[in-house]
Amino acid sequence: MRTTQQFSITLPNDMADLVKAKVSTGEYASESEVIRDGLRTLMARDRAIDGWLRNQVGPAYDALKAEPDRLIGIDQVRARLAAEHARKR
Repeated sequence: MRTTQQFSITLPNDMADLVKAKVSTGEYASESEVIRDGLRTLMARDRAIDGWLRNQVGPAYDALKAEPDRLIGIDQVRARLAAEHARKR
């Protein structure tokens, strides 16, 4: 059983040129390696975003739902930022 699949893809000229340049400089052995590395990077970014959402955004949302008094309005945010900016000047 094969562990790979062959694809035919179409890239804009600038992306195709980048792939070819990566191979011609020896940074990658083949065009497929360039694409695989790009997909691995995309998967890592997706995992990082998912972790951030699960570990930081979700708990912060849950905490604010449990204690809505902690919420502040945009005017308060702007005032706090302006005061902090003025203090640092």
